[in-house]
Amino acid sequence: MSQECRYSGKKCYKTRKSEPDVAIGTCTVAYGKEDSKDIIICPNRLLERNQIFMDCLHLLTNHEPGNEIHIVPEVSIPGGSVDYVLVSTDNNRKVKDFVGIELQTLDTTGSVWTERQKFLCSKGLLQEKPSEEKGFGMNWKMTAKTILVQLHHKISTFEHINRHFVLVVQDCLLNYIKKEFAWGHINTPAKLGDSMHFHSYQMNKSKGEYRLHLLERFSTDSNGISRLLGLQANANLQFEEMARILETKISEQTILKF
Repeated sequence: MSQECRYSGKKCYKTRKSEPDVAIGTCTVAYGKEDSKDIIICPNRLLERNQIFMDCLHLLTNHEPGNEIHIVPEVSIPGGSVDYVLVSTDNNRKVKDFVGIELQTLDTTGSVWTERQKFLCSKGLLQEKPSEEKGFGMNWKMTAKTILVQLHHKISTFEHINRHFVLVVQDCLLNYIKKEFAWGHINTPAKLGDSMHFHSYQMNKSKGEYRLHLLERFSTDSNGISRLLGLQANANLQFEEMARILETKISEQTILKF
């Protein structure tokens, strides 16, 4: 049985602890009793159609027509690592500009396996119903707090070299952050001069398929993130150093395909 993720093109990395060779293959769950909502629980689900990268192109302010666009995954910087960096290069593949992109989806508590098996049974894809009745929940508070702390450490690096950093989230998670943290100072609509941007996506069903759509954009700077958490960080990295890191990772495989 194929266990390849349709969004990453790689094997699904979400596996059962008791059966590490079996991929769970669940990136979205319906959650809630009365007004249930389809919630994304795997960051790879956000890679649909490369839309999140297209929506960051305007932040490559030094990009010029004719330059190549690359998507470079997992780049290490002071303060942690960045999920993706969108890079503009010249014909010699020398970096001219880049945007850091972080993906965050909701973490779950418990296991989604039982509900997964029930769903497969309801669709006639599995004959034997699950015997166990373990449920799952959404870890709203920890997910939100963790990503905001990570943003605080990373945004200082990008702000120091005058580059943009983007957090890509589903609308329900960003709505929780807006409700639980001091959000009033965050700029809406987003301002190009701000270093930290938030891109909120909504997942809608159209013609029998779910598709992501950019819903809202917000922005702030490192001080704005500090006001959310009351923390401080110091992570400086020169543009040339970051460019050297990116140039070692750029290849034909990283080119953004339109």
